[in-house]
Amino acid sequence: MSLALAHAAAAPAQSTQVFILPHGTTVLSDATAGDLTPAARHYVESALADDQKLVHLNHFSHHHYFVVLADKPTPGQVAEALRRSGHTLHGLLKAEKVSDVFIQNESAMPDATLLLTEGLALSAYQFEGYKTDEKSRKAASLTNVYIVGKGATVAQITELEGLLEGVFLARDLVNAPLNKLNAVQFAERMAEAGDQAGYTTDILDLAKIEALRMGGLLAVNLGSPEPPTFSILEYKPANPKNEKPYVLVGKGVVFDTGGLSLKPTPNSMDMMKCDMAGGAAVAGTLFALAKNNVPLHVIGLVPATDNRPGGLAFAPGDVLTMHSGLTVEVRNTDAEGRLLLADALSFAKKYDPELVIDLATLTGAAVRALSTEASASMGTATPETFQKLSKAGYAVHERLVEFPLWDEYAEHIKSDIADLNNLGKGEAGHISAGKFLERFATGYPWIHLDIAGPAFLTAPESYRGKGGTGTGVRLLYEFLTKQLS
Repeated sequence: MSLALAHAAAAPAQSTQVFILPHGTTVLSDATAGDLTPAARHYVESALADDQKLVHLNHFSHHHYFVVLADKPTPGQVAEALRRSGHTLHGLLKAEKVSDVFIQNESAMPDATLLLTEGLALSAYQFEGYKTDEKSRKAASLTNVYIVGKGATVAQITELEGLLEGVFLARDLVNAPLNKLNAVQFAERMAEAGDQAGYTTDILDLAKIEALRMGGLLAVNLGSPEPPTFSILEYKPANPKNEKPYVLVGKGVVFDTGGLSLKPTPNSMDMMKCDMAGGAAVAGTLFALAKNNVPLHVIGLVPATDNRPGGLAFAPGDVLTMHSGLTVEVRNTDAEGRLLLADALSFAKKYDPELVIDLATLTGAAVRALSTEASASMGTATPETFQKLSKAGYAVHERLVEFPLWDEYAEHIKSDIADLNNLGKGEAGHISAGKFLERFATGYPWIHLDIAGPAFLTAPESYRGKGGTGTGVRLLYEFLTKQLS
């Protein structure tokens, strides 16, 4: 993480400071005004009276910024407004080439400083990329953020830093192209991250995948010149609070051409390096949990391959025998992600899990339904579990919309020659994909998250940026850590 977070007892004289003010503030307290001249104080108070939400005062040697809490109907919306203020603030700091900033909370919202810092740090993320010309690289001027006084404890700052590192890991993985991150390299990167954070990784190679008869993963891999992997990430602290593990499953298609059911290009295929964003989110979540020593036993399963039309590529009409023993008629080779996930969901049963959550950039139907603003959720977990996950989504602004898995949707995936087929109707495609996965997610509570919309953005959007967003990491971290309370 290039941006360092730290605690400071007080801001030094003539340092760049950010003050978070309560909603409706028009008059600065003497403590907040500090050493401002009467003219400077009048300028700030006039701007606040004009209902400006972020006021910048340039002292030339240093800067003062005043961020006003938004007036929103829910705490989640106030929190999101603070993150977005962090993004705006980052733009101002970058323009002024500020390297160090001190943030002080003058509002009654206890976590305001952490939320503003979160938006600031997420906005500061840069994918290193592969440019060789030093002039073309964007140097990050902001390097240190100090949270002043009682704005946050050292433990809270350290936890936020660990969480952000998990998000950035996921973003880095999603942003890497296929020739830098094939299935084997993906598995190795996740293992390296585990060595750094404190989770273990067992990488199953082709021979082991064949021995386990993972027919979905093997079929998708047939057209690739490179072997598949199946990574088992496990974080098990000494005294976990849960008796049965939480299992996270992530789709790991490192590039999706659509196979023989070739995607059109441009547009549809061009961004398909992001088709492993579910697997990246699993790795990022495990990283954050391990880095922060969260006392939960969590397992991540990431089946990985690319999907290409070469060689002995699987074809529409093929019938596959899956890890579970069920047979699947292939109607479309571009509906490949559910085949990988089906094997992993079947494999997850061996752990007798407390709950299984899978994440996948699975369907265009989810994007058409929700755009990039939310992920689709569905599954067999209890309403209480869905409610807790939804609450976590609103808390971190990675919102979920629950869709049904009614019995009637099973008609969409019926096959004349196999137990089921891998493609539903033209309507409700994200639901029929979920209904397909349901057949393999048996013996435990399960939630499916289709993150196809928010996982990768083709244009910059506030602190989510452009490219891989790390969607799922903050959501799952919030949800899982709340199980401790």
